[in-house]
Amino acid sequence: MQSSINWFIALVAIALSALPVHAQDDLLDLLESKEEPQVEYAIATFKNTRLISGHSIETNSEGVLQFLISHRFGRLNSGWRDLYGLDNSTIRLGFEYGLTDRLNIGLGRSSYLKTYDGTVKMKVLRQKSGAEKFPFTATWVSSMYVNATDWPDPDRVNYFTSRLTYHHALLLARRFNSKFSLQLMPTVVHRNIVPLEADKNTMLSLGTGGSLRLNGSMRLNAEYYYILPNQFKSLVGGEKITNSLSVGIDLETGGHVFQLHLTNSRGMTEKYLIGETTGSWGKGDIHFGFNVSRVFTAKKPKEFKK
Repeated sequence: MQSSINWFIALVAIALSALPVHAQDDLLDLLESKEEPQVEYAIATFKNTRLISGHSIETNSEGVLQFLISHRFGRLNSGWRDLYGLDNSTIRLGFEYGLTDRLNIGLGRSSYLKTYDGTVKMKVLRQKSGAEKFPFTATWVSSMYVNATDWPDPDRVNYFTSRLTYHHALLLARRFNSKFSLQLMPTVVHRNIVPLEADKNTMLSLGTGGSLRLNGSMRLNAEYYYILPNQFKSLVGGEKITNSLSVGIDLETGGHVFQLHLTNSRGMTEKYLIGETTGSWGKGDIHFGFNVSRVFTAKKPKEFKK
């Protein structure tokens, strides 16, 4: 009898000792079942705010100031006397600042035609997966350019508005995986004054570009702007206007991004890429150039503020 009681007490003790374990497991299962899927946003679609010469969908984070130096040499087919273009170069200096993570402003100055530019750039949609899905990122960019060269005919009545050119583009990009990203760039460039009456003041272009990651710090980039036909009759420097084609690589070293490229465009902003490119790749009218960017944190991120 005593032996039976002892066995009964042992069985009850074992059963009671197992209850908290099962209760804890049930509680964890309940918490996991209520845990909602997270929204994951695509990041680092491109390495820089510039694909090559034109804008990419990337924006600087809030409080980040980016200093951008762009350099473009003369044509490679200029020959050995000009050291294959190295004797003839233009430069652009620019600053871009993140008012928010998705809204940037920028200022720049190009030595080519002594042009000043101002830019507003806003990321309006973001590619995301997980709990919410959206297939691409969309960024709107608008720029205004001021040509500061002397008037070609100072004796006539000249207006400041004649110096102005505007550029607007909707950038649509998708990061397909960790290696490849693609961007479309429907673009409008408006010139307040044009050389000939037959030229269109407003030019339409469809740009496309891509980036392929070769390793952790290097990418291969390409950029092409197709100008819709029958928009102008004039020449630029005695040459016909052509579509802009650029290829290059990105090299990331710490806080700097070096972009080395070959292009048939002499200018380094959309104003020159669309409607003022004259070089032909087939004839060797190719310019070597590079961009160097450096970012500075001018304002502490919100999570580090006291």
